[in-house]
Amino acid sequence: MSTPAVTRIPNQGAMSDFIKPFEVASKMTDVVYRVRFSHMWNAIATRHADTIDCKFYVDGKGVVLGLIHTAFVEFRDRYKRNLTDRESSFIAAEYLRERLEQEDEHELYDVAHRDVMRIIEKLGIR
Repeated sequence: MSTPAVTRIPNQGAMSDFIKPFEVASKMTDVVYRVRFSHMWNAIATRHADTIDCKFYVDGKGVVLGLIHTAFVEFRDRYKRNLTDRESSFIAAEYLRERLEQEDEHELYDVAHRDVMRIIEKLGIR
């Protein structure tokens, strides 16, 4: 499936509305997860991690994805602009979708630099 190229996804509306609720079927267990995006924050202050954290609710339980900050720096250097909060939430949602398809849910996912950059390419964010 090819994804159309995206130039920029602007921040519009309430943060909790950036990602529409979605469902993910696990390929391992056939469980269907119901996912809702909540919000994001800079984890340097709260978790002492060099990440941008995105919180989702998976079947009502809180799940946090920490997007490594070095990928944001690489994106800025490559494309001469910062990722928007909305773009970051799309990246986190795609990573969570991939993980839930392949394994059971966890409370915290640390998303590696290569995975953030891979998903940026996959989504066509420029």
